[in-house]
Amino acid sequence: MFKKERLIFIFVIQLLFIGVAHSTNVVNGIRIWDSPESTRFVFDLTQKANYHAFRLDKPHRIVVDLKQARLRGKIPYIKRSHALVKNLRSAERNNHARRFVIDTKGRLKYHIFTLPPNKKYGHRLVIELNSAHHEKNLSKSKRTVSRNKQSGLRDVIVAIDAGHGGEDPGAIGYYGTREKNITLTIARKIKKMLDKQKGMHAVLIRKGDYYIPLRKRIDIARKAKADMFISIHADAFRNPKVKGSSVYVLSERGATDEATKWLEDQENSADLVGGVVINNKDKTLAMVLLDLSQAATIEASTRVANNVLTEIQKIAPVHKKTVQQARFVVLKSPDIPSLLVETAFISNPREEKRLRNNRYQNTLAKSILRGVQKYFNKNPPPDTYLARKHSKFNAARRT
Repeated sequence: MFKKERLIFIFVIQLLFIGVAHSTNVVNGIRIWDSPESTRFVFDLTQKANYHAFRLDKPHRIVVDLKQARLRGKIPYIKRSHALVKNLRSAERNNHARRFVIDTKGRLKYHIFTLPPNKKYGHRLVIELNSAHHEKNLSKSKRTVSRNKQSGLRDVIVAIDAGHGGEDPGAIGYYGTREKNITLTIARKIKKMLDKQKGMHAVLIRKGDYYIPLRKRIDIARKAKADMFISIHADAFRNPKVKGSSVYVLSERGATDEATKWLEDQENSADLVGGVVINNKDKTLAMVLLDLSQAATIEASTRVANNVLTEIQKIAPVHKKTVQQARFVVLKSPDIPSLLVETAFISNPREEKRLRNNRYQNTLAKSILRGVQKYFNKNPPPDTYLARKHSKFNAARRT
């Protein structure tokens, strides 16, 4: 009898041990992503985070308590030169919690949220830090309009968006090539080429390896007063034999949905659409203004997309021979002509190798540049150097 009770006792203890081990949330690592606007800490966890976060002053710090958690590995080192953060430290609490303290350089805004598992990562806890002063200065700098020194007229501004970035690698090729790296490389090449064209200037939405929310990308383009928005991507499909480039513009269905969303969202409804402030209009009139603006924008987007696709066809196979329509979020600006270029299928090993080739990247960037130039030479925005050049050219033809 005693032996039986002893076995039961051992069994219960083992169950309790297993239960405690199973309930412990292990922090497998902490990754840091810096962008011009923020710093993001990503905690890789084995379970969904049960946490409590708060801010303390004197000195400034953000505190996060992870319940039933333990740390595996080391805390990442913070450089002294870091713009926002002094240090990251951690200690075990006596209630089976793990405390993480982020010592900051001044009082910062912070946003904390969880992310569910995806193909690459498990559960994550994300802490995003922003400096209000830094955001204000950045916003001012992005509103600067580039002007031609000789003519005094402004340059045509093209916003180039390198897809994905930071926490989001995008598609990953057979040889391990990450879409986020390819898109940034090609975007930089397009900018370099475009900036050499008189009367044109390019703005990179993403300048490094960090993630920018999709709608924030549109916002950055608008603050830069962009005349065009081009998003660079590399396609992927489960069949590795699928190949070719594609060019997308916003579908009519997507435009309708977005117009409704803009009206429902008080912040967005205050934006300018075709030079008309819509937040003081009745809903029916505002919808008409948005529809007219977006219809013209989609038409312009389609024209430039056709030009880009024609140029790409000269140097590479295309997946679709006509411009495609989709409801990609980055295409949904109602007042900026926008297109998305799927440069190739990174899931195709042969195309992946080409995307990694510097010569091919340059050739592809040139083809996109030629398509953009062709459009703006015929459709220059008012008050630009290209508009005056276009006007003089037409006047010379008439004489």
